[in-house]
Amino acid sequence: MPMQFAELTRNPMQTTRAVVLIALSVGAVLTPSFLSAPSLTALLTTASVIGCLAAGMTFITISGNIMSFALGATAASSALVFVAILNAAGLVPALIGALLFGALITGLQGFIIGSIRANPIIVSIAVNVLIYGIAAWVTKNEMIYTRANAGHEVLKGTIAGVPIEFLIFIALIALGQFVLSFTGFGRNLILIGSGFQTAEALGLPIVRTVFWAYFWAGLFTAISGVLLAVRYDHANMEFALHYDYDAIAAVLVGGTAIEGGDGSMIRTLIGIAAISIIQVVLLLYGFEMEWRFFISGFIVLLVVILYSRSPGS
Repeated sequence: MPMQFAELTRNPMQTTRAVVLIALSVGAVLTPSFLSAPSLTALLTTASVIGCLAAGMTFITISGNIMSFALGATAASSALVFVAILNAAGLVPALIGALLFGALITGLQGFIIGSIRANPIIVSIAVNVLIYGIAAWVTKNEMIYTRANAGHEVLKGTIAGVPIEFLIFIALIALGQFVLSFTGFGRNLILIGSGFQTAEALGLPIVRTVFWAYFWAGLFTAISGVLLAVRYDHANMEFALHYDYDAIAAVLVGGTAIEGGDGSMIRTLIGIAAISIIQVVLLLYGFEMEWRFFISGFIVLLVVILYSRSPGS
């Protein structure tokens, strides 16, 4: 126990994370109505949608490419693709189309970044603008509504009182952790994130690995868009607006290293729990949406500052 305490004292990131999680847990339990069924359901659904996107962001951060600002736009455009195909061909083709769309459009970014070593932040910003511009031109800034009895209703509701979307999120966390822990791709991803030059000297398949990191990120993000479309029975490009920042905050609060090479889906699960609790507590106290953006931005800034002050950074 003394050694663990000393380690927390030496590492500001671990200390801050422990304090934040304890404070959140106590504050949430003391918040009126937090433990009510509606509040807990809101917590699980909030965690599910943002969590799928955060799980995708985890692949990118571990790869050493910091973060992407295009995942929110990818989720929204994947929702549009899902609804368009759903209305024309049914649920299964819609799921396949939306997931492939999100995976490929994000995987392409990974290929560009891996092959020519382009700045990942700049690439994601450019793609973000392109997605919104093309979507606005195609949809004329209008919503696309699902037709009645299209088949997507099967993804709504609960199983044993637990929202189906939360079960999907937990399944993605398990899948992502398996990929990171038990596949050659996962091992290569961590090595490349730990040091690009070392990985290059070892002859690791850098371009292919970075491509697959972004491909997985896009796949998970597309699921987030599908869940939003299913929940609201329509799709538009305002879906997942600012979710990128919530996802980044969850990944960093969970403990995935911002410089890459270290992290896990379990850590992201802890981070998304913290971010979701904050949002629900703010909602229960009647704070406006702007406070959610402020808190997420402040958390990201604080974590970046702490990382810059950590030993060995």
